[in-house]
Amino acid sequence: MTVNAQERRYKGHIDVPLSDEGIRQAKRLAEFIRNLDAPIRIFCSDLSRAVKTAETIGQPFGITPVPLKGLRERHFGAWEGMTFDEIKAAYPKEFTSWARDPMSFSPVGGESTMDVSLRVLPVFYDLIKDRGDETIAVVAHGGVNRVILCDILGIPLTHIFRVEQDFICLNIIDFYDGVPVVKLLNYIPELCP
Repeated sequence: MTVNAQERRYKGHIDVPLSDEGIRQAKRLAEFIRNLDAPIRIFCSDLSRAVKTAETIGQPFGITPVPLKGLRERHFGAWEGMTFDEIKAAYPKEFTSWARDPMSFSPVGGESTMDVSLRVLPVFYDLIKDRGDETIAVVAHGGVNRVILCDILGIPLTHIFRVEQDFICLNIIDFYDGVPVVKLLNYIPELCP
C-alpha cells in the first residue's frame, strides 16, 4: 500500500513511496515467503514502491532485488495522479472510450493495455527462461500482474479486470516442462501477531 492509497489515484509511473502500512504488509509477505523455504532471486519494477517491497521481501534471504524498468505499472499519461471520478469529469469522452476498450485505448501520453503487454511480457518470459528449478519473485504492480496472469491463463486482455490484484498479494506460478500452472492467486498472508 502506498502513501494516500485510500484516495485510489492512478499512480502509474508516478514514484510514490510505500506507506507504513505498506511496509508492514511487505514484512508479513516476506515472513510468509520465508516459511516456504524456497531459495529465490527477486526482480522488481524500478519504481520506489516496488523496490522497497522487493527489498523488504529479500531481506530475510539476504537478497538484493534487481530493478527493471520494463516491469513498471501502466503509464496513465494525462490521467496520472487523478482519481476515477476526476478522470470521468475531466475526460468524459476519453473515459467512455477507455471503459469500452481498455485493451487498445490509451490516455494522452499514456499506454494502452496492449502497450503494457508488449512491454511487460518479453521481460517476464526472459526472466523465467532457462531457470530450471530456481524460484524467482517478480514484484510489480496490479496492471503488470494482470497482463502476465491473463497471458499465462489464456484470458484475452479484454477481460483483464476479471483478475483481481490487491495490494501486496501473492501469486504462485509453477512451471512443469515449460507449462505454467497457477497454484495461488491474489493471496494476502494473514496478519502476524
